[in-house]
Amino acid sequence: MNPLFSPIKLKNLTLNNRIVVPPMDQYSAEDGLPVNWHTMHYGNLAASGAGLVIVEATAVEPAGRISPQDLGLWNDAQEAAHKGMIDAIRSYSSTPMGIQIGHAGRKGSTGRPWEGGKPLPPDGAGWEICAPSPLPFAPGHQTPAELTAADIARLTESFVATAKRAVRAGYNIIELHAAHGYLMHEFLSPLSNARTDAYGGSLENRMRFPLEVLAAVLAAVPANYPVGVRVSGTDFIDEGWNVQECATFAQTLEKAGAAYIHVSGGGLAPEQRISLAPGYQVGLAAAVRAAVTELPVIAVGLITEPELAASIVVTGQADMVAIGRAMMYDPRWVWHAAAALGQTIAAPPQYLRCKPHNVKDLFA
Repeated sequence: MNPLFSPIKLKNLTLNNRIVVPPMDQYSAEDGLPVNWHTMHYGNLAASGAGLVIVEATAVEPAGRISPQDLGLWNDAQEAAHKGMIDAIRSYSSTPMGIQIGHAGRKGSTGRPWEGGKPLPPDGAGWEICAPSPLPFAPGHQTPAELTAADIARLTESFVATAKRAVRAGYNIIELHAAHGYLMHEFLSPLSNARTDAYGGSLENRMRFPLEVLAAVLAAVPANYPVGVRVSGTDFIDEGWNVQECATFAQTLEKAGAAYIHVSGGGLAPEQRISLAPGYQVGLAAAVRAAVTELPVIAVGLITEPELAASIVVTGQADMVAIGRAMMYDPRWVWHAAAALGQTIAAPPQYLRCKPHNVKDLFA
């Protein structure tokens, strides 16, 4: 068996293979509620053959949304809608379903990307935003309110409440969003965190808020329930958050009981300089993987070819690979990878007759 298609255990959850569909925002919710689009979209991905599907960034409070059309999970109606979506998917697929929960911080209150993605003013369609420090994301964006110690404690409880709702809704795994310039990442990076209290300055202090949230969430969910963390391995900016600090953070997450670490990159500020190429972020995951003992690591970033995905796992650069935009472009990517690598994979019985005649033993 190719290692890419071998099982892996994340706390109490066993994945059938190492292919993960990462969170990808759809900007299509209504009042934070998943709608028919989400059920169709995630149901399709749940039939893809991936080992795990993670639902897009879901806000823990209204002010934690990126856009007005972001998913939320802070009230009963949203919890019921999430449960309805998961129950519908479960009726046809046993693929584990995760959810990413987070807070947009200073990158909140913006329009949808295909509508320009511009900042929305608080006196219009937007809302007032917050961050570790009163430093705007970019010119033209709101200056966020600096979070007080009481605000930080309140937000920690919001993460806990959302995590409990996620468990009740039927999600198998929770991912805390500490990447791409959103609130937790803003605490981690010295470029966005200018605090002088216990939450700023040293690396230990900058890690404090995400670690407090992780500890609180782990204490609130059932024993051995998997809670992972998505990070940016670097800001791609000099003097910013870097892979060495991320490796230390990963070691701390491992000791704290995280189920995995999902290593992406960038997103903190427009000044980032990224050279795009196939697997351009895999080196970040590999550096983190070398720093931890047993904490599973997910690599992500322009991993589009089955051979590249397999090589990342075979060479030990990461334990799993996340296939994002390539999966949206080709929701049967996993089947095509299995065919290319000579593997057998389960498929819905309704689709068994679609197997190409020149591919033997593709479907179990």
